[in-house]
Amino acid sequence: MREAVLRLKKGREARARVHPWIFKGDVADVGSAEPGGAVRLVDSRGHFVGRGLYNPRPVLCCRIVTWRDEPLDARLLGRRIEAAIALRGGPTALARLVWSEADGLPGFVADRYGPVLVLQCSTLGISLRRADLVHALRAAVGPLPVFSADDATPARLEGFEPVRGWLDEPGPASVVVEEGAVRLMVTFGAGHKTGLYLDQRENRARVAALAAGRDVLDAFSYTAAFACHALVGGARRAVCIESSPEAIAGARENLALNGVADRAEIVAANAFDELRRLDRSAARFGLVVLDPPPFAPGRHTLAAAARGYKEINLRAMRLLTPGGLLATFSCSHHVTPTLFEEICLEAATDAGTRLRVRARLGQPDDHPALLTVPETSYLNGLLLEAI
Repeated sequence: MREAVLRLKKGREARARVHPWIFKGDVADVGSAEPGGAVRLVDSRGHFVGRGLYNPRPVLCCRIVTWRDEPLDARLLGRRIEAAIALRGGPTALARLVWSEADGLPGFVADRYGPVLVLQCSTLGISLRRADLVHALRAAVGPLPVFSADDATPARLEGFEPVRGWLDEPGPASVVVEEGAVRLMVTFGAGHKTGLYLDQRENRARVAALAAGRDVLDAFSYTAAFACHALVGGARRAVCIESSPEAIAGARENLALNGVADRAEIVAANAFDELRRLDRSAARFGLVVLDPPPFAPGRHTLAAAARGYKEINLRAMRLLTPGGLLATFSCSHHVTPTLFEEICLEAATDAGTRLRVRARLGQPDDHPALLTVPETSYLNGLLLEAI
């Protein structure tokens, strides 16, 4: 069978040699490529650029998997899985094992929660190769049960049916994982992402080390992982703000699991509204954590996102006691570290608060970032101290 060829427009090959995303506007011609099928990319003169997975449906129509002239087959996928796990120092019980473009598998994420693997496919081409990817994962870490947690939004965009559930053999409904001295419940098929925000593990530990003797506010608390770390670390009390009933139920489980529920209060409210109410009531905290969902899913929402980030940070800064700490985050990759720091500067100026930068925070090593693919770097934060 003749290989399908995607020809790039003149001048588009430079970016394509370092970034895996090919948009329809980059394409001069595509032959008999099938949706989800492999294509050979060439420049305007016919010179080889790479091989990727093609889908005519979305604007982002092709993602390059390899820049080498090699078959895009199950063996290549297996090598990518092996390399990703080796980068993380070998199999580990709680980690992101594969991080999409950063590990050379655009549209594929795999996490491990103890005795369970959880994966997400977000492109048609990757979803069609799910079985090969699962086989490679099990070859690397052992015959663990696999839960598929595809997100409906990218699946709808790409034109495939999202798979949510156990793939071939059932696993436990939930597991308890350990992050240092803290135990957290992960219920498969519930909540956001693949079950737990693994990208905040190191930041949760950092907050815990600074929490002793402080009153803590955990806004956008989700299942109260930050609050659990802070309380186990010696915080006097924690107030968690969360609006999702499902997340609140998870927060109650986690607080009880760690024996700290008696020092915690969960406020079922919109975080913006509750931060304003706390500000009006002159409440004060020695440690505030702001870990909101992404406010800027696209560039067109960046201005509104900046206003949102400024609002919550301004309110949080006003709530700090002298010497109080603010751990504030953005997980919107369109909000760069520089922009986020500018937003926090504007918030501090309007709040009339002087703040010292104790640390600049980011994502852990098992969420690697590629210099030439800035989209792989998305989590940034600041640890600020009121002076």
